Amino acid sequence: MEQLEELLIENPVIAAIRSDNDLEKVISSKVLIVFVLYGSIINLKQICESLKKAGKIVFVHVDLIEGLKGDHTGLLFIKECGQPDGIITTRATNIKNGKKLGFCVIQRIFAVDSLSLETGMRNIHSVLPDAVEIMPGLASKIIKSMGTQVRVPIIAGGLIQTKKDIMESIGAGAMAVSTSKQELWSLSEE
Repeated sequence: MEQLEELLIENPVIAAIRSDNDLEKVISSKVLIVFVLYGSIINLKQICESLKKAGKIVFVHVDLIEGLKGDHTGLLFIKECGQPDGIITTRATNIKNGKKLGFCVIQRIFAVDSLSLETGMRNIHSVLPDAVEIMPGLASKIIKSMGTQVRVPIIAGGLIQTKKDIMESIGAGAMAVSTSKQELWSLSEE
C-alpha cells in the first residue's frame, strides 16, 4: 500500500460508514479511503469485497465488529476474510497484533480530558501505530498539542459536521478527517 501519510495528504476526507446504506453511497462516491465502523463476522467479507471492488482503501474498526474477539486470532480472521488494507482500534494489544500481521494500524483516541490525552500519547509512543485518529475531531487545540508531540499522521474524527470543521481540523495540524456526514464526502472531489 502506498505510504499512509501520502494517501492522507492526497485524500483528506475519509468516509466513515456505519450501515449498508452508507456502503452503497460511498461506493458511488469519489472518496478513496473508507473506515468501516459496522458489521459482523457474517457480513464483513461482503462489505470489504464491495469496497475493494469499487477501488477503495479499506480500514476496519476491529473493536466494532460483532461476534469477533479482539485478539490475534480475531485479527487473523479479519485479514483472511475481509482483506482490508488496515485496521482501526483503541486497544494497544490490537495495534501490536495488527502490525505483526502486516496491517496498517490507526489508533483511535478519545480526548475527553487531560488524563485520557496523556494516556493516549503514552500509548502512541509505546505501540507505534501508523496514524492516530483523535476524537472528537473538533478539538483543534488538542490536535495542535498532539501534533508537536507525536510523529505519526493525525486524523480528526467525530462531530465533523461542516466544511469549516474540516478546514479547522486540517488547519490545526490534522492530515485528514473522517466523517459519516455523506454530504461532506463530496469535498474529496474538489
